Amino acid sequence: MTLDSTPSGLALPRPKNRIVAIVLALAGLLLPGLHKLYLGQTRWGLVYLLPGIFWATLPIATLTRVASLCDAVIYLTQGDDRFHQAFNPAWPQPTQPTLEPAQMNAIAESLRQLESLRQEGLVTDYEFEQQRRQLLG
Repeated sequence: MTLDSTPSGLALPRPKNRIVAIVLALAGLLLPGLHKLYLGQTRWGLVYLLPGIFWATLPIATLTRVASLCDAVIYLTQGDDRFHQAFNPAWPQPTQPTLEPAQMNAIAESLRQLESLRQEGLVTDYEFEQQRRQLLG
């Protein structure tokens, strides 16, 4: 396992590449389990690999090859974000955009004014909901 150094001096494992995992999972039709070993799932890698090597003619070896193909399809369809969440714990997670306190106060005041207009009957419930959704983005 190669390590990358960060500005803080901490060593983090290199992030796993989704394309490499897909290619290794497809290669699992010949030698199953390599993708699991690459992704750091050693036990599952051995569960796939050993029957594929030692009992190549038995149905369990076929089962591990089919499981490798299914894993390839899963990795292919899940997208980069979900892949990184699952296999790269140090990968930066998407965060919610934050608002400045002044922006938050302005939105809250606008919502209060909008609510008072609705209570006075000057705007309909539909108009209120549309404006509320627009304010909250």
